[in-house]
Amino acid sequence: MDADPGDFLRSRRARIQPEDVGLQAYGRRRVPGLRREEVAQLAGVSVDYYIRLEQGRGPSVSDAVLDAIARVLRLDETEHAYLRTVARPRAGASAPASSQRVRPGLRLVLDSLAGAPAFILGRRMDVLAWNALGDAVVGFSRMPAAERNMPRQVFLEPAARELYPDWAAVAVAAETVAFLRLDAGLHPNDRQLATLVGELSLKSEDFRRLWADHQVKSKTGGVKRINHAVAGELVLPYETLGSAGDPGQSLVVYTPEPGSETAERIALLASWAAAPAPAD
Repeated sequence: MDADPGDFLRSRRARIQPEDVGLQAYGRRRVPGLRREEVAQLAGVSVDYYIRLEQGRGPSVSDAVLDAIARVLRLDETEHAYLRTVARPRAGASAPASSQRVRPGLRLVLDSLAGAPAFILGRRMDVLAWNALGDAVVGFSRMPAAERNMPRQVFLEPAARELYPDWAAVAVAAETVAFLRLDAGLHPNDRQLATLVGELSLKSEDFRRLWADHQVKSKTGGVKRINHAVAGELVLPYETLGSAGDPGQSLVVYTPEPGSETAERIALLASWAAAPAPAD
């Protein structure tokens, strides 16, 4: 699994044109964007030093150098943090092979959110737990236990493009891949993550293309549209809340606007989900 800085830096260089940083574009360019020597010049380091960094041979690189490169390449806060992580990987950093467990207290918080669809994501965007309304909206309980994973659903579930109307605009897909790559940067030796990326790359051309783009993005909040088979279209703002006691786990809560059509539909869906199953 590629979590070294080389491909990431090359992809960021390709976004910046010489004119964007006050340079003149002399001669024919074989690749788009800035050349290595131009990045080195603007960052105030030697070309050889920058080349070694792109080749993953710069474990002692300083914050000051990484800050300068981030400035030249116009990295946002998440990209900047990702660069620091992959440029100086922790020796032996890896995720445990054991299953992830949700603390009873966190599960109580999840269950207490009876009026809002909510679920808990773990490492690799595995779905670890959900409340009744979260299940009613997304259908986690219908997924095989080994496949309860958001990237798997987005890229390998045929119905995902109907469930998420914004899939066609690659908003949902691109954000999913960008968050998964962020996780990969933090855990470069995670075998389970490498297996997941390999499977998705093999089975989904869309995933393979987006993974090669090296976008990284955190998921703190946003808006997701869901085309529900029973409730119709739902416009769901969401918040992602990290768990201080459980690094790698986060609580995702959909929060429909009060008084909105989506809020009314969620209330009806909650009633439908709570209704007892008909007797045989």
